[in-house]
Amino acid sequence: MSNIIWVLVELENGQPVRSTLEVLGKAAKLGRAEAIVLGAGAAAIAPTLGAYGAEKVYAHDDATYDNYLTLPAVETLSTLINEHQPRLLLLATTYDLRDIAARLMVRNNLGLITDATDLAFEGEEIRVTVPWGGENVVTATHPYQGPGIVLTRPKAFSIEQFEGRTPEIETLNGGFSAEAQAIKVIDSVEVASEGPALEDASVIVSGGRGLGKAENYHLVEELAAALGGAPGATRAIVDAGWLPYSYQIGQTGKTVKPTLYVAAGISGAIQHLAGMKGAKYIVAINKDENAPIFSVADLGIVGDALTILPQLTAEVKRRKA
Repeated sequence: MSNIIWVLVELENGQPVRSTLEVLGKAAKLGRAEAIVLGAGAAAIAPTLGAYGAEKVYAHDDATYDNYLTLPAVETLSTLINEHQPRLLLLATTYDLRDIAARLMVRNNLGLITDATDLAFEGEEIRVTVPWGGENVVTATHPYQGPGIVLTRPKAFSIEQFEGRTPEIETLNGGFSAEAQAIKVIDSVEVASEGPALEDASVIVSGGRGLGKAENYHLVEELAAALGGAPGATRAIVDAGWLPYSYQIGQTGKTVKPTLYVAAGISGAIQHLAGMKGAKYIVAINKDENAPIFSVADLGIVGDALTILPQLTAEVKRRKA
């Protein structure tokens, strides 16, 4: 079976979502990458996907995909899969793509591997690297030949450029069943925020239980702002209601790869490390000199985060002035 790998390129505000372009580049390194782009604006985006690795693009420029929740995409993909039988469907882990993957698995009896950080072919077999329990790594594979699905962990790959690649474009024109239009999107609400998005920030300052109470989290936000970065958090303080879940970094939160990661009052549970240990430089601040976070830190500061954070913020502001 030829290594034809499909990537569903998700659109947001008419532009490809970064994580799906990261996956497209990885697919192009593994075999023949073919992109599928669905929704309003798909026709305009399709020719640009060659620059990110696509050799062919299936495009359906129809707002139905935007107005109804995932089911139209599942219907279209199921038809395409049965017709063309790709080797693999490689998807980024977003809310919609995770839902689409699960529905495709059930509808078409496909194998599904989630949370992948890397994958490669060994002959005809796909070998998928998956973190297990935050501390261990296992290799998974699909148990039989045929189309399979792999969901990749955010930030697992970098965006690749393929200069001069012009993709073949196949325009899709099919309609949709009544069942595919059963869940309508009534409204979308964007939460206003300042500074860079957590997933894209080159500098992140995160806080944990060592901050003591929710009222002290402003110290994290102030240092993040001074550094031009984004504030993050551990699951412990998110579960405690200090912050929304959008701040959470870790195995069950967001995976980040900033240039600088400052961990303030964070012990370093393996679940949190799974989401941030890819940072280029890690600075840890903790009163416990035996805290696990120091095992991955490039610079460790043994002390109270409540004392050290204001000092760091003041020094950063002084030097910037």
